[in-house]
Amino acid sequence: MMLFWFVCAVLIVIAFAFVLPTALQRNDKAPSTIADERKLANIAVYRGQLSELEADLQNGITSQEQYAQDRDEIERRLLEDTSTATATPAAAPRNRVKASRPDRTTAYAIAFALPLAAVVFYLQVGNPQSITEPVRAVAPSSPTGERSQAQIDANVEALAKRLQSNPSDTQGWIMLARSYNSMERFGEAAGAYAKATELQPNDADLLAEYAFVIAMAAGQRLDGRPMELINQALKVDPENPKALQLAGSAAFQAQDYAKAIDYWQRVLKKVGPDSPAGQAMQERINEAKALAGSK
Repeated sequence: MMLFWFVCAVLIVIAFAFVLPTALQRNDKAPSTIADERKLANIAVYRGQLSELEADLQNGITSQEQYAQDRDEIERRLLEDTSTATATPAAAPRNRVKASRPDRTTAYAIAFALPLAAVVFYLQVGNPQSITEPVRAVAPSSPTGERSQAQIDANVEALAKRLQSNPSDTQGWIMLARSYNSMERFGEAAGAYAKATELQPNDADLLAEYAFVIAMAAGQRLDGRPMELINQALKVDPENPKALQLAGSAAFQAQDYAKAIDYWQRVLKKVGPDSPAGQAMQERINEAKALAGSK
């Protein structure tokens, strides 16, 4: 707890260092300086008017008599303005001293009130004890904890419940089916894929994925209904990699190694022999070749 108050004190000092100098700083330009600048500006204006008047006299625009009258008028106004500007600062010091005090009082009030209000607010809504508390272990709700998986399960179940009231949501069924598949809940995935392929029957990827989850739910056997779905996918897209790979696996299970090699070589052309998938496919091809040669 002492650490908390020490940190507060340091922050308040830092705040004072920034706030007080600016708040207490007097105007760099005293009223006398402002008056001098105003006087110089007035002199410049009147000099300009005198120059114009002289130019009018030289160009014959005005007479000598008119020139004299206008010049006297300009000089009179100049004398009045400069006299007023000089007299004003003399009467101002007392008022200036009185006016500076409220400004300084306000500055002190703001400087002390702001950090005090911040501390009071933090004590009401914050947790000062957390500064001195030891670091605790990651809560189970972290992305790597068990509750994270529980939250995923809850989200999947919420999606399944939502689809009951909106059964025509094709993308929702696809998402639910793939979620069940990734969770290895193959029976439930098969039901979701059934709805998805019913709504989107000409999607070769979906048909192949549907065949896969049915096979996994049936002990990894691809004959029967899975093979029907594989053939249906190949009718939609004869070069679909998922369907070709499953067709090769079905042929391999049936010990038709030549057909398995043919299917897998077509997949290998698509994924490339140097890719991880291509290397795994090449191993399967080599295995099928070895078994075919031993027959």
